[in-house]
Amino acid sequence: MEIDFSYEAEKKLPVDIEALAGKVADAVLDMEECPYEALVSLTIVDDEEIHRINREFRQIDRATDVLSFPAIPFEAPASYDILEEDDSFFDMDTGLLLLGDIVISADRAEEQAKEYGHSIRREVAFLVAHSMLHLLGYDHETPEEESVMVSKQEKVLDSLGITRDSDYTTKGR
Repeated sequence: MEIDFSYEAEKKLPVDIEALAGKVADAVLDMEECPYEALVSLTIVDDEEIHRINREFRQIDRATDVLSFPAIPFEAPASYDILEEDDSFFDMDTGLLLLGDIVISADRAEEQAKEYGHSIRREVAFLVAHSMLHLLGYDHETPEEESVMVSKQEKVLDSLGITRDSDYTTKGR
């Protein structure tokens, strides 16, 4: 797993986001049995920039915590059949699977960590896990889909020891 990492926010979060994101992304890909080495672009921005991106690409005029831009139109979540038929989803030079882009608001990550009563580390890990699942074709438009995503997010974070209990709280997500 490779992360193309860019930190564009003024606010500096007290977490090695690139290393944490790599661990979380690897855990998601392992859980979803991805047979390929992959590349994800991760950009950390402020609320103003994520608001602009959300408005431009989703026509939603507000800031959000994380945006996911999948590069692969999975027919079913984590169904890699499409990749055997179309090699355009791979970088021709490196052979890496191009999963897509993740954009996280540093402002929202900090606010939500306080709101949910856990560390910024846990919040960033949650946002990366959530977004990685989106890049693999998962969604949460229905209660059933949401239940699957919540379960998978918790499984990944638990496997890495990034639990609510590790932050000495039982509140939040």
